[in-house]
Amino acid sequence: MRAFAQQVAVPLGVLAFWGGMLMAARSYPSEYDWRYITISSLVYPDRNPPGHLWASGGVALCGLAGVCWTAGLLRKGRQSGVARWPLGIWALGLGYGCMVGCALLPEGVLGIPKSHEVLALAAFVGLCIGLVHSTLKAVARRARLRASPGSFRLRAGLLGGFVLSPIVLAAVAEIYVATALPQLPWVNLAWRARGVPAYLSFSFWEWVTCAVFSVYMVVLSRSPRSLIVSQEVHS
Repeated sequence: MRAFAQQVAVPLGVLAFWGGMLMAARSYPSEYDWRYITISSLVYPDRNPPGHLWASGGVALCGLAGVCWTAGLLRKGRQSGVARWPLGIWALGLGYGCMVGCALLPEGVLGIPKSHEVLALAAFVGLCIGLVHSTLKAVARRARLRASPGSFRLRAGLLGGFVLSPIVLAAVAEIYVATALPQLPWVNLAWRARGVPAYLSFSFWEWVTCAVFSVYMVVLSRSPRSLIVSQEVHS
């Protein structure tokens, strides 16, 4: 029963995240176009007074589900005799914990300027490192089981690179906008009115990154044994 709960925790958390964001977008005071309006516009009370709780709740539930999942993986790892700390799982746990803090802690409670931004960045970095590391380890174990080490590097590179691809493309887009279109303000609906392509928008790649992360979270949560064993052998 506990194993089943851990397997469904992440999918339910991802569902809560997207459900909360959908309701927050529907409650947005003006038109919400995900291609040109950032996620933070849904979360902050001053920008989305009637719907920010939906967004914050979705983020918090997703983070709590992830914390429960990673805690279960660490407990199973200890039971399996894992000697070293599994970097990917710890990074995921840190990312999920920062998600919860970013959603629930009032601004300034930590005594850090722009604490929400700091927590959001820490969550992003933790999830990014954790997903890439755990993906590489899961692919490595599958390659060992199938006795096909030759294909491991290619598959691992493709899958790990796909996690990072929206981030790289977002950085490229931002560099291009800063150099070629410096007159543009921070991304908003004015970009759409001017005919600026969505693929140059930070908001577009922010949402694409969330979608990619969601898929990887769900897939990895369905094969917890591969994460534990792989960490045991290679961490």
